[in-house]
This record gives sequence, C-alpha cells and structure tokens, in this order.
Amino acid sequence: MVFETSTVSNARDEGVHHKVLDLGPMLICAKHRMRMAASASLLGILAITASGCHRSEAAEHSHAADVPTAAVAKVDRVDLSKNVVLTAEFKPFQEVDVMAKVAGYVKEMRVDAGDRMKRGELLAVLEIPEMTDDLARAKAALDRSRSEVTRAKNNVTRAESAHEIAHLSYQRLFDVSKSRPGLVAQQEIDDAQSKDLVAEAQIEVERSALAAATEQVDVNKAELAKINTLFDYTRVTAPFAGVVTKRYADTGSMIQAGTASQTQVMPLVRLSENGLLRLFLPVPESVVPKIHVGQQVDVHVPALNRTFPGKVARSAEKVDLSTRTMDTQVDVPNPGLILIPGMYAEVNLGLEDRRHVTAIPLSAVDRGADSASNQVMVVTTANRVEVRKVTLGLETANLVEVVSGLNEGEMVVIGNRAALEANEKVTPKVTALAATKE
Repeated sequence: MVFETSTVSNARDEGVHHKVLDLGPMLICAKHRMRMAASASLLGILAITASGCHRSEAAEHSHAADVPTAAVAKVDRVDLSKNVVLTAEFKPFQEVDVMAKVAGYVKEMRVDAGDRMKRGELLAVLEIPEMTDDLARAKAALDRSRSEVTRAKNNVTRAESAHEIAHLSYQRLFDVSKSRPGLVAQQEIDDAQSKDLVAEAQIEVERSALAAATEQVDVNKAELAKINTLFDYTRVTAPFAGVVTKRYADTGSMIQAGTASQTQVMPLVRLSENGLLRLFLPVPESVVPKIHVGQQVDVHVPALNRTFPGKVARSAEKVDLSTRTMDTQVDVPNPGLILIPGMYAEVNLGLEDRRHVTAIPLSAVDRGADSASNQVMVVTTANRVEVRKVTLGLETANLVEVVSGLNEGEMVVIGNRAALEANEKVTPKVTALAATKE
C-alpha cells in the first residue's frame, strides 16, 4: 500500500513539474519577441537615417554633375618670336676651274685635291719651247731699235753742226754786202742762204727719224712685255686663297689655251674658297619685307648637329614670278673649314620678336569676321563664364599675343566652348601654356 501511495505521489509531483516546465518556452518566446521588436525599431531608425543620408548625397552628386568642367589656361607674360626655317646647301664663296692662258705641256704639278692654297701660290708649271725663241726675238728687236735711236741722235747732231756752219757762212756774206756793197756777188749770198735753209730743214728730218726710232723702241718694249707676260703664264698660280677640290691634269698633259669658252679645253685644277660659304635661300613673298641685309641668323647643320652664326649678305631685290620667292644670300664664316660645301643647312630667319608680352593659346580664341570681332571666354573668380572681345598681336604656332582685352592672371577657356554659355557656372581645370617662348 505504501508503495502505491508513493507512486501516486510521485506521479503528481511529476505532473506538476511537467506543467512548470511547459511555461519556460512561453517565457523565452516573450523575451525573444521583445528583443525582436526592439531590434526592428532600431533597424527602422537606421534605415530612415540611411535613407536620408543617401538622398542628401544623391542630391549633392546631382548638383555637382550639373556644373560642367572647363579646361582653362592662365593668361601669362612670355617672350614670343616668329621665325621661318628655310633649307639650303652650302656653296663656296667663289669657285673656279683654273685654266692655262697659253698652250703647253705640264712640266710640273705642285698640288693635289685637298691642298689648301694661299693667294698667288704656285699650282703648276707649263713648258712651251717656242716661247723661249719668241722671247729671244723680242729682245733682239728691242736692242736693234735702241741702236736706231742712237744713230738717229747722231744724225741730228751732225745736221745741227752742218746747219750752224751754213748759217755762219750766209751771215758773214750778208754782213759784208751790207758794209761794202758790190764787193760780194749777190749770187754767192743767195747760194749761202739756200744752204742755210737746207741745213735747217735737214735738222727737222733727222729729228723726225729720231722720234720714229724712239717710238719703235716703245713698240719693241711692248712686244717684249707681251712675251714676258705670256711666259709668266707658264707658271699657273692660285687666283685666291682656297682649297683644291679637284685635279684634272697630270705631268706631261697637253693643255690648251683657255682663251674662250670651249668645252674641250681641260683645266688644271678646281679651286674653291671655303673660308666663307654661301647659302642661297628662296624667301617666300609673304616674309620678304621682314628680311634685311645685315640681319643675324642661326644656321643649324644636321650632319654636325651644330649651329653656326650667319648674316644676310645680299638679296636679289626681286621676287621670282614663277616661284613667288626672292633669292637671299646668307654668308657663314668657316675659318676652320669645318663646314663642307654641299652640306645641307637649316637657316632660322627671325621675322618678329616680342619680349614679356601677354599671351594665350591659339585654341582659346574664337575668330571673327575681322580683327575687331575676335573673342575669348574668360572664367571669372566666381567661376562664371564671361565672353570678352580681344585685340590680338603677334601670332606663333601655339600662342598669340593679346594687345588688349585681357589681364595677366586671368583664365581663358581652351577646351570645347560650344556647350558653354555666358554667365554659366563651370569648374575650371587649369592647363599650362603650350610654351613659354617660341
């Protein structure tokens, strides 16, 4: 019996215990719901806050996207220069094929290609045997004419003596006839007077012969000088200081006299004056008024990668109608003979030069129908676009001088301006000028 009671009692206790255990999950569910409700409230607040932040940022991005970006350049002061580069090849200041004045055989060649010669230095010696005979003949003729002069002088002296005697005889007879009339026959007086006149005339004849002989001496002297000059031509010398660029003849070659423009005449050597070289430039008609004699230029030689000073020496003073250019000569000193004729050179001709002027890029200018309607877009300090007219000056490849309309430090739009309007707000993006000097 006791055992059964105990069993019942235990059963009751277990039933109560089970009932208590059944309330636990309910309590846990209630707490979980409260936590979930709190979490939902917090998430709602965060969601509202995040939504507000996203809307604010989106508004700001939308506002920033509405303001366009404009590429601008700062108005600055630079040095501008406008140049034109022309290409030509070096030519000797003077060049000549040295020919012989007289025909003969080359007895001796003193030079070869590449030799540097001074003015008057011997190049070659010719041999002309018949010229020696001509020289001897001319000297003999001169000696003969001088002898004739001596003989003519003696004849003049003899004629003067004969005239003096004849004149004294006539004078004596005339004086006697005056002092003692009738003592001397008139026939004798007339004969004495006739002899006096003949003797006087003979003096003039001899004097004329003396003059002729003297003139013959001068003729023979001239002939001898001619032969000597031709003989001097057997020694061929350099007409100017230069370089032998080509040798045509060798020892023993027969050389014809170069007295005319004959293609078959062979020169001895070719001589070039390379101490001063020339450049012949075809200057375009548009820049002709800006080129003047004496102007200093820079001459760049690509083969040497060096630049040499040059000077505008002379010009044709006439524009070629076929090419619309004017031939202009630039002289380049070459004392060390570094430059070689035939090399190409680039000549930088300065046309205009402006120092410390206000300049902007060419891409910033909107061209008008005339110079008074050129305009630019300026970005003000408030980042607003302002359309402004400008007066332009010197223009180079990338920059242009602004004479009026802009101040140093202002910013001009250099990008696409078609989408911009006056007073529009922009975000400037500064770009440096293309160059500080051109």
